[in-house]
Amino acid sequence: MVWFRHCLGQDAVAVLLAAVLATASCGSAEAHQINLSQARIVVNPDRTVDVELAMKGSDVDRVAATRVYDERTGLVRPRALAAAAPAIAAYFTTHAVVLGAKDALCRPGRSAIASDQDGVVARTRWDCAGIPGKLRYRSTVLIRLSPDARQVVLIGRGKSAGQDLLDARHTAVALAETARPSLLRVIGRFVAAGMEHIFIGYDHICFLIAIILWSRRLWPVIKIVTAFTVAHSVTLSLASLGVLRIPSSIVEPAIAGSIVYVALENFFSRDVEKRWRITFAFGFIHGFGFAGALQEFGLPRSALLPALASFNIGVEIGQIAIVSLVMPLLLVLDRMFAGRLRPVAPPRRPAQAVYAISAIIVALGSYWFLERTVLQV
Repeated sequence: MVWFRHCLGQDAVAVLLAAVLATASCGSAEAHQINLSQARIVVNPDRTVDVELAMKGSDVDRVAATRVYDERTGLVRPRALAAAAPAIAAYFTTHAVVLGAKDALCRPGRSAIASDQDGVVARTRWDCAGIPGKLRYRSTVLIRLSPDARQVVLIGRGKSAGQDLLDARHTAVALAETARPSLLRVIGRFVAAGMEHIFIGYDHICFLIAIILWSRRLWPVIKIVTAFTVAHSVTLSLASLGVLRIPSSIVEPAIAGSIVYVALENFFSRDVEKRWRITFAFGFIHGFGFAGALQEFGLPRSALLPALASFNIGVEIGQIAIVSLVMPLLLVLDRMFAGRLRPVAPPRRPAQAVYAISAIIVALGSYWFLERTVLQV
C-alpha cells in the first residue's frame, strides 16, 4: 500500500476530495422509498371500501411520533410496531379517508398494522352504508411534513386496476370510476419517477461512478452510458411486461456484485475504451433492479407502454445528470495533481484518487452484497 502512505502527504487534498465524491453519492440502498406511500383500494358491493396503505418505517416514525424503524438494521421492529399500532392506525384513519357527498366521512373499522421489512402496512375497512353520493378517497399522508410527498393509488383488483398519483396539489380521487390520468400526466409522472429512482438509487450511482473513474475523454463515457442504457432498457421492459422475471433475492446481490467488480477492476486496468462491454453485460442485471422499483410504483394498464418508455427516459436523464456532475470533479482532480507536479505539466488522473474512490465503492458494494445475502433477516 505504498500509494496510501504517499497520499497521506502531498496528495491528501486529492484523496479527501475523492472520498467526499464517493460518500456523498453512495449511501445505503433502500426498498421502500422515502416520501412515497402506496394505497390499494377495493370498493365492495356492500358499499364498504378496503384500503391498504404502505410506507417506509422511518416515514411512519416521522408522522406518527413512533420509534418502530431500526436505523441500524434498516428494518421495522415487530415489538415496537405492536406497541405503536394504535398511534399509527389513528394517523392513517385521519389522513387517508373515504368520503361521500359534501365530505361526509365513512366509518373506519379496526386497522390491522403489520411490518413489511423496512415498511409498515395498514389495512382498514371503511363502512360507507348510509353515506350519500359518489365515494372519494382523500390522502394527506406525509404532506404536512414533506410537501413533495406522493402517494401511488391503485383502485380495483388485478390488471383492471386503475391508478392515480396523489400529491399536495391533488389529494383526492373518485372511487366510482377507474382513474385514468391523461397521457401527458402519465409521461410527466414516470419521467420524474425514473429520475428520482436514479438519484436515490445509491447502488446504481456507485456503479456509474466506478465505471468512469479512469475516463478523461467524452467518447468513452458516451459509449459506457449508452451501452448501460440499452441493456437495462431491455430487461426493464421484459420484466415490467411480465415476459421475463428474476427474483429480487438474485437480482439485488448480483447488482452489488457488479459494483464490487467494476470498482476492483480500477486497480488492475485503466483501459476505459472497452469498458462499455462489461457495462453492457451488467446493464441487463441492473434493468431487473429498475423493474422492481417500477413495479412498486405501479404501471397504469391504460397507458402501459408510454409509462414504461417515460420511466426509461427518466432513468437516462438521471444518469446523464450524474455523469455530468462527476466528470468535472474528476477533471478538477487532474488539474490539481498536474499543478503540484509542474505548472506546465499536462493534466493526468491521480491514481491515488481513483484508488481511494474505488476502495470506498468496493466496501459499500461488499456491504450491500452481505446485507442482501447472509445478513438478510
